[in-house]
Amino acid sequence: MKADTSLRTLTGISVAHWVSHFHLFVLPMLFPFLKAQLGVGYIELGFALTVFGMVSGLTQAPIGYLADHIGARKVLLIGLTLGGLALILLGLHLSYTSLIMCAALLGLANSVYHPCDYAILSAHMDVRRMGRAFSIHTFAGFLGGAVAPAIMLALVATVGGLGALMVAGAIGPLAAVVMIAIGFPDASAADRKATGTHTPQQSVLTPAIMMLTIFFMLLGLSNAGISNFGVVALMSGYGVDLATANFALTAFLGASAAGVLAGGFLADRTRRHGQVAAACFAINAAIVFIIAMVALPSLLLTMAMASAGFLGGVIAPSRDMLVRNAAPPGAAGRAFGMVSTGFNFSGILAPLLFGWIMDRNLPHWVFGASVAFMVLTVLLALVTDRKPQGAPDVSDSRLMHS
Repeated sequence: MKADTSLRTLTGISVAHWVSHFHLFVLPMLFPFLKAQLGVGYIELGFALTVFGMVSGLTQAPIGYLADHIGARKVLLIGLTLGGLALILLGLHLSYTSLIMCAALLGLANSVYHPCDYAILSAHMDVRRMGRAFSIHTFAGFLGGAVAPAIMLALVATVGGLGALMVAGAIGPLAAVVMIAIGFPDASAADRKATGTHTPQQSVLTPAIMMLTIFFMLLGLSNAGISNFGVVALMSGYGVDLATANFALTAFLGASAAGVLAGGFLADRTRRHGQVAAACFAINAAIVFIIAMVALPSLLLTMAMASAGFLGGVIAPSRDMLVRNAAPPGAAGRAFGMVSTGFNFSGILAPLLFGWIMDRNLPHWVFGASVAFMVLTVLLALVTDRKPQGAPDVSDSRLMHS
């Protein structure tokens, strides 16, 4: 029974995370279509993504509070449905105003995933396999983003741009129906009270959570430069051709996904998650520093990028375990909602910072600035490694029977 509940929980949450990352790429993949149909420029289209990021960042923490009180399951299903309906409505009535409204609704829908996903996983997965559960959940999100371009390209070719919006949107409510059908469990204050595990409400505005919020922001900043500006930096500053630069970035992103899965096994075999994160990012900083300083041959460049991506992926489950351990009992939703705003802030700051660097014709500093953020991440990881504040870990396994 416990194994069955764990499998249903992980399957449902992974499906939701796949959809969340898939929906992140729907609008960017349709930018050429939207530009032609709406008669606007890329600045106007980029503003839609800014609206998305701002709404998502501002609502993550409140959504975490809501998930802890009325139930993460309900909030997650609403988010899936809302995000899907936003895309469907845009497909039915395409205008620039509708695009901005769609982006805002997608941002609100996106804010539910981290607080709800992690609250449910924390409550119902065996603590001995928690790291692997977090890694599979993260990998599912990576996979959703990875296949989005191919799916959207196929949809545009078969049903057109408006049809692609509606079909992509329909995936959200469909996923919600599938999750209801498999019967994945909830995590809320009412559930904890009913099972005798109710604890007094505690604030998540603790020093550890605030430090982890900054930690998440630094993680986002250290990766965003390479992910978004790595190709143009390699081409303009190192004489690398487009094919080689793209292949190196592909190696970086692909190895990141593999590293996430490997990091899950590592996270389950240690309690020193901060030290794991610090060690991986210290090595990562050294590798990226070499990339920044030396014009490597194509093969060595690809290997270095792949190594950096792998190490960056390895820390993801340990990163999540740090948050879980720092969260007060019964406040996983609020804790993950709070720290995830760090990613949203990095998403707003990174394009401005690294765009400014490239506008100043300083491509080496795309990697140099990433190294600086990695070093800060290492230092912060060491001071955010906290022991669980709730009951001993062994007690968590009894929550699996839901």
